[in-house]
Amino acid sequence: MRIVIAPSGFKENLDAENVASAIAQGVLRACPDADVVELPLADGGEGTAHTMARMTGGSVKDVRVTGPVGERIDAGLALLGGEEPVAVVEIAMAAGLKLVPREQRDPCRTTTRGVGELIALALDAGVSRILVGCGDSGVNDGGAGLVRALGGKLLDADGEEIAEGGMGLKHLDRIDLSGLDPRLQGVEIEVACNMKNLLCGENGVARIFGPQKGASPEDVEYLAAALDHYADVIERDLGIDVRSMPGGGASGGIGAGLHAMLGAKLSSRFDVLLPYFGLDEALAGTDLIITAEGGIDFKTARGKIPAEIGDRARLLDIPVIALAGTIGERAEVVHEHGVSAFFSTVHAPETLEEAMSIAASELVQCAENVMRTVLAGIAIADKRAAAR
Repeated sequence: MRIVIAPSGFKENLDAENVASAIAQGVLRACPDADVVELPLADGGEGTAHTMARMTGGSVKDVRVTGPVGERIDAGLALLGGEEPVAVVEIAMAAGLKLVPREQRDPCRTTTRGVGELIALALDAGVSRILVGCGDSGVNDGGAGLVRALGGKLLDADGEEIAEGGMGLKHLDRIDLSGLDPRLQGVEIEVACNMKNLLCGENGVARIFGPQKGASPEDVEYLAAALDHYADVIERDLGIDVRSMPGGGASGGIGAGLHAMLGAKLSSRFDVLLPYFGLDEALAGTDLIITAEGGIDFKTARGKIPAEIGDRARLLDIPVIALAGTIGERAEVVHEHGVSAFFSTVHAPETLEEAMSIAASELVQCAENVMRTVLAGIAIADKRAAAR
């Protein structure tokens, strides 16, 4: 039996490589003769830079940038292997939610300035193409911070720079891009994002993702209004309507900012990233796919790895099983995306901290149990076939 293990990482816990390795251990305990292919995937969020560097024979350069709450932090810039000089800027590296202490989680104030600094470092490296991975951010400033780090100005009615964070956007009066780093004209910037994420409206980024980043109900409405105003100024000053642009709401509106002010192309993260992993080639001749992510719920169907894997596998008539740390609200929607079954790795009541500390061992155990269930199903099918 050929089994492809194609998971994402578990946020703030295990990277995709560790998740794939744990699942493979469990599968091989139950079925030692299986042909197991480990294919850890990246979706633009946490771990994307390191995973893509490893997959292409590239490297990750250690750097220092401004973190989401304004302090200097350690980050990394991925330089991919291959003939074309390509850099991967992972937003989670410089503006990720995990970088914001829980008591400071406030998207009204967190900034994307460090993302702009990573882009500047990519320009220093002489690349011709920059891939920006969107996901797992702790910000909601529409990319204002990153644009200012690259020389742009976002000014209030008095001609002063607006405050950092989503709160400052409410006071934006005009955009001045005359001071942008001229090297930006010589590179292609492509944003790997979830195209279903919008900047404004009832399904805008502030309302959908603001609460998980620490925004109160009042903050959510303030941020939504600030992004509406931001979109108005962008349209007036730059002639671009970003309100309902697919992908514009990615990572707290970074998608809109990158497109409108840096001329970046917004693309489906899977169309941009998965070709680097050879997923379609790996699925040829496969009998079963096991995928995974930290939590499965209705948002999984909004462009996360298990749903993407399921949609692709369904076209090839390959069954898909998904593993997750938590099973959340309306998780059953993934069945509509080619996922045959899903299982939680948690086997007993435990705190989040406890679950994270033993996540790898629980993955091994869960994968073994799932594989034994699959083998039981095969045995039943064989018995019925023999009786005919």
